[in-house]
Amino acid sequence: MKLDIRQQTSYSRSELLLRTFFGALYILAPHGVILMFIGIWANIVHFIAWWVILFTGRYPEQFFEFNVKLLSWQMRLNASAHNLIDGYPAIGLNASHPAVTLQVELPENLSRSKLLLRTFFGWFYVAIPHGICLYGRLVATAFVHMLSWWSILFTGQIPNSWFEFNVGTLRWTTRVALYTTNMTDVYPPFSGKPTPG
Repeated sequence: MKLDIRQQTSYSRSELLLRTFFGALYILAPHGVILMFIGIWANIVHFIAWWVILFTGRYPEQFFEFNVKLLSWQMRLNASAHNLIDGYPAIGLNASHPAVTLQVELPENLSRSKLLLRTFFGWFYVAIPHGICLYGRLVATAFVHMLSWWSILFTGQIPNSWFEFNVGTLRWTTRVALYTTNMTDVYPPFSGKPTPG
């Protein structure tokens, strides 16, 4: 998985204030309503894909592409909510944002034994350790997000280390989501750093 969010050289203070005070109305409400209905279909897709993997060892390509597009949409929304990008996050599975890139390769084969292991014991070896670590990480991210808000307001910029930390949190949670939804057999690392290469 490759997730990149390009840092801007400067951020709009007016967009920051607009998102802060009216973002729930003009960003979260329309995106949330549409994503709620698409989320129903996504759950059906995950259910069907589980059985296909169990019997064939492969993730259906169209289902995989749908899920990647959905994750890209959610990533655009998250990047906007965390003030990592300016501009309205485009609505739609085929939409994009020039500063946000999510690439996930379709695996040729997936392990049936790992599928069953994730299904019955994923709570133990994925949800608990990552949940504990991510809880602390999310608390820190909320703090850095608050500092970044003030930094944008006064300077129009985000310090690079703060930006990378918040992007790293999104990267970490996305890796966990890919693993738990059976889109990869690669166990997610306890890190938000980019994948080497």
